[in-house]
Amino acid sequence: MSKDRLYWFCQIGGWLFYFLNEIIGYVIQFGYDWHWIFNGFVNVVFCILLTHLFRKIIKKYNWIKQLVPILIARLMLSVLGMTLILVLLNLPLDSLVIGNVLDENPLLFFEYMITLAKPLVIWSSIYVSFHYFSKSKEEEVEKIKLKASIKEAEAKVLRAQMNPHFMFNALNSIRALVLEDPQKAQQGITQLSNILRSSLLADRRKTVSLQEELRTIEDYLGLEKVRYEERLQIKWDVPVNTLKIQVPPMMLQTLVENAIKHGVQKAIGWGFVDIQTKLEDKKLYIKIRNTGELKSKSEKHLEAKTGGLGLKNTAQRLELLYGNASHFKIYQEDKLTVCAEILIPTDVVILN
Repeated sequence: MSKDRLYWFCQIGGWLFYFLNEIIGYVIQFGYDWHWIFNGFVNVVFCILLTHLFRKIIKKYNWIKQLVPILIARLMLSVLGMTLILVLLNLPLDSLVIGNVLDENPLLFFEYMITLAKPLVIWSSIYVSFHYFSKSKEEEVEKIKLKASIKEAEAKVLRAQMNPHFMFNALNSIRALVLEDPQKAQQGITQLSNILRSSLLADRRKTVSLQEELRTIEDYLGLEKVRYEERLQIKWDVPVNTLKIQVPPMMLQTLVENAIKHGVQKAIGWGFVDIQTKLEDKKLYIKIRNTGELKSKSEKHLEAKTGGLGLKNTAQRLELLYGNASHFKIYQEDKLTVCAEILIPTDVVILN
């Protein structure tokens, strides 16, 4: 049943039931008279017209959005006005049956006011309460949708911020190969194109498989290996059962780039990057270890929010996608080793 049909069903049915009950009461008190039927019918018609007009005013001027004290004051005045109209209608109608009793008892006017105000107060309370809470729910839904769209926009911005650095470094590596080893330069261009493709797709997808992300890292490290040669040692410990798990695109690549830039690049002699993954209790654990030293020596653990842009983005992206179910931290494992740890829940569904 549509909202309009439900409204008219309740509107007509409710007022018919109320005045049928009133007619029965009058018949019991004063005896049967066809005027009671006529009076009841007139009251039903007038109550439907008055309350329907009242409904139109509420909707037209958007009373539901008013502050509660203002809304209550308007409802009270409206009920008072509608009650007065019904009283002025019912007094002459009832006088046709029971005489002009108002002359004998002027206080009867207030009794009429109270009697006829009751159904109007009930009608107004039910109608306004229903729409007030419905409006509140709609606004909550809109807020949730808006929040989701803002989070999606933020996630796209965060992904976009990660791309320029590694492309610049990769181009420098290829430039060094062009004259020295053209064949390796061609391989480097292929690796760079793979990275660029992954970068473009990262703006369109929320997650990729770990296997795809690791391929991008392999291409990146392949280019960096040209720069550092034997100074860069790479170790992988990636079980097969973790390869199909979804992770945020380019996130691990950013951490590996960070490990090269702030660790291996500054290392005396040689440096390493160690990438480890494991699946345990429906959680993917990722650990990226590298040669290096955190800037803040006074702190054993450095939370991601205190790091650079890449670290901040990693923490924010994880929060946007997984909320509190994810975890990220970077800390000094020992004197010469920095460790970044990521925990990603595998039972959280992310729609691409």
